[in-house]
Amino acid sequence: MNSADSKTRATTAICGYDADNIMIRKKNLVDDLIGRYSFTQLLLLQALGEEPTPMQCQIVDSVLVTIMEHGLVPSAVATRLTHYGAPESFQGAVVAGLLGVGDRYAGTAGECGAILERIVSAKQEDRRKRAVAEIRAYREIRRPVPGFGHPIHHDTDRRVSRLIEVSTNAGAKGEFIAAMHLLEASLQEVIGKPLVTNISAAIGAVLGEAGVPSQLMRGIVLTARCAGLVGHLYEEMNNPAAHDMWVAAQSAVDYAG
Repeated sequence: MNSADSKTRATTAICGYDADNIMIRKKNLVDDLIGRYSFTQLLLLQALGEEPTPMQCQIVDSVLVTIMEHGLVPSAVATRLTHYGAPESFQGAVVAGLLGVGDRYAGTAGECGAILERIVSAKQEDRRKRAVAEIRAYREIRRPVPGFGHPIHHDTDRRVSRLIEVSTNAGAKGEFIAAMHLLEASLQEVIGKPLVTNISAAIGAVLGEAGVPSQLMRGIVLTARCAGLVGHLYEEMNNPAAHDMWVAAQSAVDYAG
């Protein structure tokens, strides 16, 4: 037998289909899912491969609502201007906006989640030391610790306390939320001043409570923002603003050649 014959074929556990059935994580789309599962339930089942709990669904649903919309940020502007230039490309306009979803205007929830995962994985008595080590590692490379500070919400980000409240009421155990507070306190000690805990830190914490891996967290944020951009695009079609945005950009930037 040669190496080609013995090679193991690639597999997927997510979805398969034939002429009559579409199976998603061993469930029949028609018989088991349509009309029985919410979008959030299926999102978790499809991604994680396990039946989601009510606690998981409530937390993830709350995160999707929290981060879906934040005004005329660059991603929404990019979507509207792309539609202005190519009105035939609905998906192109949405994609243009999604490409602008990054660390500054949508957040670093995944990076925050990874930090919190490392803190929670440490023994209870070592977690403060782990939090300080994470902070010092960022300071050594002269990068801000993700999840703290905000260009608009300077004193407090009211979304943070509300999201934590919803998650706690849903049954979150609180380990990741406690790690977020520990990181906040440790950061204040290291830099000598308070920084507002922003929504990215809270999303990383509550998604951690819901058992969502940090690698998946940006995908949750992108899913929410995709829905928000669709709304902006529909409004642009019926109440256009992109022309005024274009004119404003021209008037705000001088040629210096």
